[in-house]
Amino acid sequence: MNLITILFLLCGLLFFTGGSIGIIRFPDFYSRLHPAGKLDTMGLLMVMAGMALYIASHFSVGSLLAALKIMLVVVFVFITSPTATHAIIDAGARAGLRPWTREEGRKD
Repeated sequence: MNLITILFLLCGLLFFTGGSIGIIRFPDFYSRLHPAGKLDTMGLLMVMAGMALYIASHFSVGSLLAALKIMLVVVFVFITSPTATHAIIDAGARAGLRPWTREEGRKD
């Protein structure tokens, strides 16, 4: 069980790292929100699933309830993360923020 927990935690760390690199490397506001919304949500799922498995492996009523609470946090994030990302993108569009184009990025 500990091996599966470590695998989930490492996969979550990989997704968090990819999301962080994407936020740093992508050129504009809109494309940076993609890794922030997608990869961080998947990273959270993996890390929280690993933690829930670790807690539930002790098999008592308290540990099962704690694992259930962790998974409810994951469900809440899966519901709110796309909504928040959409609201941020909508606010950027309403503020007049234009998407990046290849012609703007050239330094000829």
